[in-house]
Amino acid sequence: MDLDGPWGTALAVAGGLVVALLVCWLLLLAVLWRVSTGRTTWREALRLLPDLLRLVRRLAADRSLPRGVRVRLWLLLGYLALPVDLVPDVLPVIGWADDVIAVVLVLRSVVRRAGPQALERHWPGTPEGLAAVRWVCGLTVP
Repeated sequence: MDLDGPWGTALAVAGGLVVALLVCWLLLLAVLWRVSTGRTTWREALRLLPDLLRLVRRLAADRSLPRGVRVRLWLLLGYLALPVDLVPDVLPVIGWADDVIAVVLVLRSVVRRAGPQALERHWPGTPEGLAAVRWVCGLTVP
């Protein structure tokens, strides 16, 4: 298989998305442990990333939210999927920092515009996971 053609680009996009999501998961995992004061189980921690993905998808699909909020969420997903970033992902840690910052900024702007009720209404996970996301969005203090 020729990796210089469209398959190579598709693999690069998929790889970039996986790495960005893993970094976001690690950030939220750290916040979850901080918020829950050490009571978090590995099972809860592993569920945080899929819950976050479901949250973003549900928010983006919610027609009751303002169009600008939904557009921001779709643009975030596109930014995470593209292999081209402000800081290249090949740089360890710092390369993924722009992805994490983008996720946090978009989530904060979504909560400011749509309200914390939208976050709570669409959160598919545990109360501890929601507390971690609320903390990342600046809604609560640990």
